[in-house]
Amino acid sequence: MGKIIAKGVVKRKPGYLYYVDAKGNVCEAKMARGGKKKKKKKK
Repeated sequence: MGKIIAKGVVKRKPGYLYYVDAKGNVCEAKMARGGKKKKKKKK
């Protein structure tokens, strides 16, 4: 598992995944589902 080294450094956007690459840079990638909230189904 990873380790938290700093908090609050990157302003996060909903629907994006953040990770540290091999060079140590913080990268942003759009998630497949987009982080959108689901609509309620009618019964």
